[in-house]
Amino acid sequence: MKSKMLAISAAAAILAVSGTAQADLDLAKKSGCLACHSVDKKVVGPAWKDVAAKYKGDANAKATLIDKVKKGGKGNWTKVTGGAPMPPYSPRVKDADIEKLVDFVMSL
Repeated sequence: MKSKMLAISAAAAILAVSGTAQADLDLAKKSGCLACHSVDKKVVGPAWKDVAAKYKGDANAKATLIDKVKKGGKGNWTKVTGGAPMPPYSPRVKDADIEKLVDFVMSL
C-alpha cells in the first residue's frame, strides 16, 4: 500500500512540474521569447539549456539574466549568435514575468 501511495505521489509531482513547465513555455511564447530561443536548440539566440548550463553554480546568475532580459544585450553568446543582439524586453514584459522566465530557464 505504501509503495502504491508513493507511486501516486510521484506521478502527481511529475504532472505538477510538467504543468508548470507548460505554463512557463506559454508565458515565453506570449512574451515573444520563442521567436529567438528554444529549450534545447539554438534558433537566433542560444538554447535555454545552454544558458542554464553556462550559469549553473553562479550565485549572481538570476540577477544577471534578469538584467539582460530587461535591458537586452550582445557579446555574451557571439559564437552562437554571430553577434545578433538580444532586444530589451522591459517594460513590454512585466518584471514579475521576466523573473518567472529566468527561473524557468535556470531550472532546465
